[in-house]
Amino acid sequence: MATWSDSDFLAAVEAGDFKATPWRPDDLTPNGLDLRIGHVQVLGQMEAPVSEGTVTVPPGERFVLGTQEFLEMPVDAVGSLWIRSSYARRGVLASFGKVDAGFHGNLTVGCFNASHEPVEIPVGDRFCQIVLEDLKTPPQAAYAQRSGNYQGQTGITLAK
Repeated sequence: MATWSDSDFLAAVEAGDFKATPWRPDDLTPNGLDLRIGHVQVLGQMEAPVSEGTVTVPPGERFVLGTQEFLEMPVDAVGSLWIRSSYARRGVLASFGKVDAGFHGNLTVGCFNASHEPVEIPVGDRFCQIVLEDLKTPPQAAYAQRSGNYQGQTGITLAK
């Protein structure tokens, strides 16, 4: 599998094969696209997600983030998520998996403050990077045709 460069992202956006709304070319890295925090919810402490300002996550608490970007993944590529090192250095752990070929929606990321200190989570901050890789062969069915459980999700979606 070949990893996409910033040039590959730009070409795919121009061709309409990949979309991130809002699109911010300044968030491109040499081999990925930084995704920003759109919503934050500290589980068990907040009734609803917060979509502006800064959320303080106490030590040892679970929280979820929703990306600002609504992604429209190509059917011939898969995404991997990587936490930005600035958050990892502050003790934030996150549960990342693959973003399926053909997925459309905001991403919801489960997180944990493993630090002994509170962590400030500003809405709008760059939190993780998506790295895309071409699939060796086209899938027999894209995400929507397989399970599609979270297709079209917006904001934060907790487990179904």
